[in-house]
Amino acid sequence: MNEKKLQKILSQFAHKRDWEQFHNLKNLAISINIESSELLEIFQWKKEDEIKLDLKKKLIKEKISDEVADIMLYLLRFSDLAKIDIEKCCLEKIRKNEKKYPVSLSKGKSTKYNLLKK
Repeated sequence: MNEKKLQKILSQFAHKRDWEQFHNLKNLAISINIESSELLEIFQWKKEDEIKLDLKKKLIKEKISDEVADIMLYLLRFSDLAKIDIEKCCLEKIRKNEKKYPVSLSKGKSTKYNLLKK
């Protein structure tokens, strides 16, 4: 994924439509949350076996893909406006998580990190 290329395309897309006036960090953060909720709604009340079957259905897979894309596109736009280097911050977060969730304490466990040491 070339996030800089996608951010440029998104910036041009917004500019052509005069949407820059709406693209502030607050509105984009809200939009990320809304799109994430729409993704969650697809899975609401479903059991794991139902989800596996749904993923084999073209229309449902397309709906899921659309929501994932919506989330990613808003996140790319947000990070562009906030001057956040996505690759750099993701790699840094992985390093932090490696310290926060050492294999010796977290392997095979879903316990919250601050409960691991208790």
